Amino acid sequence: MDQDKVENGKYGHVPDSAEGSLTTSVLIICVIAASAGLMFGYDIGVSGGVTSMEPFLKKFFPSVLKKMADNQTTQQDVYCTFNSQVLTAFTSSLYIAGLVASLAAGLVMNSMGRKGTLVISGILFLVGSALDASAINVEMLIFGRLFLGVGIGFANQAAPIYLSEMAPPKWRGTLATAFQFFLTFGNVMATLVNFFAAGFNESGWRVSLGFGAVPATIMTVGALFIPDTPGSLVQRGKIHKARESLSQVRGIDSDNEAELNDIMSSNEAAKAGHEGPYRLILHQRYRPHLVLTVAVVPAAHGDQPGGLLRAGPVSDVAIACIIASQVGDSGTAALSNTGAVAILVLMCSIGAAFGWSWGPLTWIIPSEILPLEVRPAGQAICIASNFALTFVLAQISLAMFCHLKYGVFLLFAAVVMIMTVFLALFLPETKGIRPGSMGEVWKNHWYWRRFVEQMSIGDDDHLST
Repeated sequence: MDQDKVENGKYGHVPDSAEGSLTTSVLIICVIAASAGLMFGYDIGVSGGVTSMEPFLKKFFPSVLKKMADNQTTQQDVYCTFNSQVLTAFTSSLYIAGLVASLAAGLVMNSMGRKGTLVISGILFLVGSALDASAINVEMLIFGRLFLGVGIGFANQAAPIYLSEMAPPKWRGTLATAFQFFLTFGNVMATLVNFFAAGFNESGWRVSLGFGAVPATIMTVGALFIPDTPGSLVQRGKIHKARESLSQVRGIDSDNEAELNDIMSSNEAAKAGHEGPYRLILHQRYRPHLVLTVAVVPAAHGDQPGGLLRAGPVSDVAIACIIASQVGDSGTAALSNTGAVAILVLMCSIGAAFGWSWGPLTWIIPSEILPLEVRPAGQAICIASNFALTFVLAQISLAMFCHLKYGVFLLFAAVVMIMTVFLALFLPETKGIRPGSMGEVWKNHWYWRRFVEQMSIGDDDHLST
């Protein structure tokens, strides 16, 4: 896309006078909402930590512990040590629950609002943390994971939409990345908790799993004191509260009435449709929205993900080479201290590149490209696709490592390259463009224009904004 066209406003770029200021109120409100990422990040980090704790494995997964003991006494294949379907079920059960919850979250948001959905998600996560921390068998452990999954599914759906609708257009991308920041911070928090909890011997895993209540409490209590989004309030007929919400986050210097009128017009246009959002998004005019919503898990905002392209595949190939040269195909040789440190550094480079490129864009791009009438359905499909892919990877990753050995890192490198090419070709620029003005962007895209030309024809025209 021609960047000059974006800057000159041809594609609905927001003028500086209409962008709204970054008030202290909106900053605090968005930080509280973004803290929902703490829950997901903490769970990702803590589940990997407790599954390596000996007391946890002894109680729930003794077969895995036996494999670890055998590796220390005999030359066993280290690639297959943790290849246990029951163990992977502990991790992946959360993602199945999150998948189902994310599809239902749209209905919850329509009735309870973005704020209400965040509060519900925190309560569910608190229940799941309590169940897991007090688990006495695998069934109770997985049952708790299901509660965690539903809570995360609701949070991952509500928080990005909340941030997108509350943030001023100029600061939308910046504030939306806060969700990924808190997700990463939650992961780091879990790693530190696991490190110190390991010193509690038999009860260490209970401390780690129970500590998940802390990020859930932070987000839940904070969400009680923030307003709902103007879009959600208008959707539920609460116009006066929507006006108050806009005044709180935009300040007195912004043209709040004009923005409120835009929201009301979009809401009326959405209501004028005779089909639900899930059926509507299957129409040809929404083909680019649907395809990119599913494929945008590794997404780009503004510029293409060059950072991950440079760090990701290169680091993956380097890791594969180190493991191949030191551990070999048999998996019976030991990894040297130097090799282990090198792999750690490379993994950190992948994490850093992901954190400032594709990571936050999973949450930003769908909220920017989806028009109001299909936004709940599109966002739900995006989050559900994310959970579905994560579930598959969690379920088969240990088996892949067992069979592909170091080659699994070469597979990851290839996937990153393929996705980078795909996004470079099919993802248009969204920086500084109102979601309601994306229609012109699609019409001028070399590929998507063939699907969206009908958006300006007849009665369908009002649905494109």
